[in-house]
Amino acid sequence: MTSDPVRVHGDDGPPVLLLPGGAAAAEGFFPGLVEGLVADPGCRVIVHDRPGTGYSSEPGRLADAADHLHAIVADVALGPVVAVGQSLGGAVATLLAAAHPDDVAGLVLLDMTPVNDAEISAQVEQRAATVARAAAIPVLGPALLRGTLALTARSMKRGLRPDCAAAVDATLDMDTDQLARSVDGLTELARGWRDEALPRVPAAVVTADRKPGAPIRRAHERVAAALGAPVLTWPGATHSVHLDHPDEVLATVRDVVRRSAGR
Repeated sequence: MTSDPVRVHGDDGPPVLLLPGGAAAAEGFFPGLVEGLVADPGCRVIVHDRPGTGYSSEPGRLADAADHLHAIVADVALGPVVAVGQSLGGAVATLLAAAHPDDVAGLVLLDMTPVNDAEISAQVEQRAATVARAAAIPVLGPALLRGTLALTARSMKRGLRPDCAAAVDATLDMDTDQLARSVDGLTELARGWRDEALPRVPAAVVTADRKPGAPIRRAHERVAAALGAPVLTWPGATHSVHLDHPDEVLATVRDVVRRSAGR
C-alpha cells in the first residue's frame, strides 16, 4: 500500500490517528502526545506518513489523502479513530471525516488549515509556492531560507520545554518543494467543501490566540458549529499550539477520546 510503515503505539484502547501539519513526518511531531495517550486513558496511537509527506517515498496528492487514510484505518482494523490534526493535518482530518464518516469516532483540530474557506486556502497555496520558488533561486535562495528559518526557530523555541524545542527544529528542517506539493489542490477542495458533510462526533476545535474577527478564527468557528463542538483557545497560543501548549492539547485529546469511547 505504501513504503512508509504504519506504527501503532500501545497495546489496547481506543485508536487515535495523528496527522501532522504541512508535509512533516508524523514521528515526533506531537511531543509527549503518544506517550501521554498510551499512559492515560490507554490508547493505540497510529503514526504514519501518508504519500507525499514526511519520509514516505511515494508521491501523493492532498485530494487523495482521505481515501488513503480510509485504507489505512481499514488495514489496521482497530475500528473508528479519533483523528488529531494540526494545520494541514487538521484539514486532512476533516476531509477524512467528511468522505468516510464511519472511520472517525472523534476529531481534534489544532489550528487547522481552513479547508472550509476557499480564499484562505488560495493564500496558503500561493505562499507555499512562493517560498518554494524563492528557495530555488541559486545561492541566494537557500541562504535566505536558512536565515529566515533560523530566526523563526529562535522565536518559536522561546519558553518551550526541550522536547517541543527539538520538534521546532525538526519541523523547520523542511523541503520547500515537498511543502508546496502537499498543499497543491487545497483551494479546489475548499471550493467543494460542505459543512453538512461532517459527522456529529465528539470533537474539539482549537484555534490560535487571534482577534475574534480574524478570518481564520471565523473559519474555525464555522467548522466547530458544523461539528457541534466548542472552539478552544489559550492565551499566547500560536499556530504551533501543540508545541506551545502541549499539556492543554493532551488534556483536550484525552477528553475527546473519553467522550468518543463513552467513558
